[in-house]
Amino acid sequence: MTRAVDHELVRAAADVARTRCRGDNHTVAAAGRARDGRIVTAVNAYHFTGGPCAELVLIGAAAAQGVYELDTIVAVGDRDRGVLPPCGRCRQALLDYFPAIDVIVGGKDRVRSVPITDLLPESYVWADHQLDSE
Repeated sequence: MTRAVDHELVRAAADVARTRCRGDNHTVAAAGRARDGRIVTAVNAYHFTGGPCAELVLIGAAAAQGVYELDTIVAVGDRDRGVLPPCGRCRQALLDYFPAIDVIVGGKDRVRSVPITDLLPESYVWADHQLDSE
């Protein structure tokens, strides 16, 4: 199911990618739309030992700003690479944190917004497999 694209969100991520991503440590920016309309942004933190993608950094940055519900997210690459799809780890984390979130994917003139469940069909939902505490 395709939904309306939040072009303001794409522009916000592209602006951060263009102005804040410098060198090999920060190459992808993400922007998320909070339920109250605010936009939260973040960049990835690459390190040779591994590092969080921009989408994962955004989850933490949003929480630090009191945003615990995101409606839409997009990642954009530096050097005008455009919209980038989330990796598998990010897809799973987004599903677990925000099961109703829309993700903007696609390239150039084919950008579209889809539910996270379209990107991770038949998925494992972490919360569904937790034992109830008594």
